[in-house]
Amino acid sequence: MDKRIYECLVDCPIISAVRNDMFEEAVNSPCKLVFLLDADILNIKERIEKLHSQNKKAFVHIDLASGIGKDSSGIEFLKNCGADGIISTKIGVIRIAKEKGMSTVQRIFALDSQGVFGAIDSVKQANPDFIEVMPGIAFKVVERISVMRIPVIAGGLIDSKAEVFSALDVGAIAVSTGKKELWYM
Repeated sequence: MDKRIYECLVDCPIISAVRNDMFEEAVNSPCKLVFLLDADILNIKERIEKLHSQNKKAFVHIDLASGIGKDSSGIEFLKNCGADGIISTKIGVIRIAKEKGMSTVQRIFALDSQGVFGAIDSVKQANPDFIEVMPGIAFKVVERISVMRIPVIAGGLIDSKAEVFSALDVGAIAVSTGKKELWYM
């Protein structure tokens, strides 16, 4: 795990999770880490450079990236563009990114008990640097998964300060949110 990313999250535990229409606001927010949820091969390098110019880290959700392969070449492309890490739900993508020295966030969905058990197995296979539990208001899941000693990021459906604090209180290291008002906590 890249200790700089970890320290960045400890220092500022709110992550801007953005789509194109919110990018500029994320650049100007106090958040130190930005999740690019709809990256595009035509603008990704420029966006990463802009974030870096503001001393922010950029993680690309490769599963949702347009025009960027979800394979070794796509990951190498993102690395060459300066991405600090990738986000994916796919075990193979996480493994390749780790092999290439990139930081990784494995996004898991906690829909029901069986899904949580499957997610735990998936995380054990992929061994990501961070786990993003979705929805982030699934505090019981965050608490249970945080014992794996892999930093947990809570994301999805979080729209209040109380929910941010609840996620942090049960073991999440950070919270990703598209709710702009929470970027300024």
